[in-house]
Amino acid sequence: MIPFAIYLAIFVISYLVVMKLVHHAARHDFTSLKTVTFGDESAVRSNRVASVISILTLFLMWGMFTGSSLVPSFLHAPGPFEGETSFEYTAQASDGDRDTATVTVLVHPIDQAAEMPGVDPGEGWAKNDAATVGVWRSGLIRVDANDDITRADGATVVAVNGQPISPGQSVDIEHGRVGMSPKGTLNFEPAKGWQMEPIWLPPPEAVLGRVVEIARDGFRGSTLWQHLGYSLFRVIVGFVLGALVGIPLGYAMGLSDWFRGWFDPIVEFMRPVPPLALIPLVIIWAGIGEAGKIILLFLAALWIMAIAARAGVSGVSISKVHAAYSLGASKRQLMRYVIVPNSLPEIFTGARVAMGVCWGTVVAAELVAAEKGAGMMIMVASKFQNTDIVIMGIILIGMIGFGIDMAMRWAERVLVPWKGRV
Repeated sequence: MIPFAIYLAIFVISYLVVMKLVHHAARHDFTSLKTVTFGDESAVRSNRVASVISILTLFLMWGMFTGSSLVPSFLHAPGPFEGETSFEYTAQASDGDRDTATVTVLVHPIDQAAEMPGVDPGEGWAKNDAATVGVWRSGLIRVDANDDITRADGATVVAVNGQPISPGQSVDIEHGRVGMSPKGTLNFEPAKGWQMEPIWLPPPEAVLGRVVEIARDGFRGSTLWQHLGYSLFRVIVGFVLGALVGIPLGYAMGLSDWFRGWFDPIVEFMRPVPPLALIPLVIIWAGIGEAGKIILLFLAALWIMAIAARAGVSGVSISKVHAAYSLGASKRQLMRYVIVPNSLPEIFTGARVAMGVCWGTVVAAELVAAEKGAGMMIMVASKFQNTDIVIMGIILIGMIGFGIDMAMRWAERVLVPWKGRV
């Protein structure tokens, strides 16, 4: 909830600041003069300033909650406690006699060895103790191990820092929490703060370092570019095959009631089926080689492209068809000059959706006996809890997918310049 609140606050502040500046430097182009924007795609454009602030905000919060060196320390979220702390425990003997001792705990980085703090055992029958615990970890503390009267003699811990405690309960102290197990053993858990443990979310510089390392040395016998190239190749081949079959199928369904009646149940049945659900069947049919992966991506793109082409044909204005016929156009000319141009916007939209689905599917496809690919990197890294490699793979896949989407947007602007204008 705290990261979400911070993100929301940054969004509101940025919006108010940018809108205040926009009012002082208002545009006076055609778009700014429009009073009706609903249904007009040319009226609403992506605010580049908002995009830049959004990306910077995400990286800022990533650095804040991982203690990144790329973010000024005063912006860091409270981190886990590290250093020495102590608490007192009160033990009670079987005859009711009580004594108090102090436990000194050294909380150290988990990747560094730590020496046990030296303490004076004291003069009572309950002796002072020392222990070490790693940050983000917890540890059992056998406080009676050096006591003159132990649990075997009937002694029990009845209070921590003066607060009563019993099995299953806990007491908050200055730098953490002391709990008691069902058997009466104390457990110390140092304060974790708001920052994420690197095994769950490493800082940005750790991920960047992994990119440099794998780009230089490779990963499991292949370079980073080979892994990404194999994934890109599989996606493009599967998408192109799906488009080559899906677009003609969609045109046929949009132009012929017979084709639509024949194929519509199949398309509508397969459309909601997740491509990942087809993995076992594809393995049975095509094995675990490249053919199986490409077939899975082909099926992921096929139904989306078919529905997009069908929607594009069905959305052609009947007045344009009548106008073409009245000018003496043949069916071939009608298809070339009316149907295809007016259906291209829907097809491009479907292509962008299909490409995104293919990128999401290729990772899962490469989880099955792949020797190269971004998905294989992510799978192997996850087995060894190399979270930095997992995040690196996710970011690179997202960047490549975003680049492909931008290229398709550019192609759409070039090939379909009339979109949103007619």
